[in-house]
Amino acid sequence: MQSTVTLVFIVICVLLVLLLIKLLKTPLKWALKLVLNMISGLIMLFVFNFIGGIFNFTLGVNAVNALIAGILGIPGVILLVLVKLFI
Repeated sequence: MQSTVTLVFIVICVLLVLLLIKLLKTPLKWALKLVLNMISGLIMLFVFNFIGGIFNFTLGVNAVNALIAGILGIPGVILLVLVKLFI
């Protein structure tokens, strides 16, 4: 009797873990994509600052700028340049 209860408990625990993994799969995918975009934005900002340093024009390297540059790509860097020029 006790082994049956233990087996049922183990099966329920495994099913709950599988359900938890399924529920967290999508948010984790989005978070990973956001982090990868942020890293690519950081790389673009570093390249822009390297080239812009020749002309004495640089952008701040921070999480917000990296996220904008990462999500929007090159138009995001252009947007950051325009914001710095006009604001």
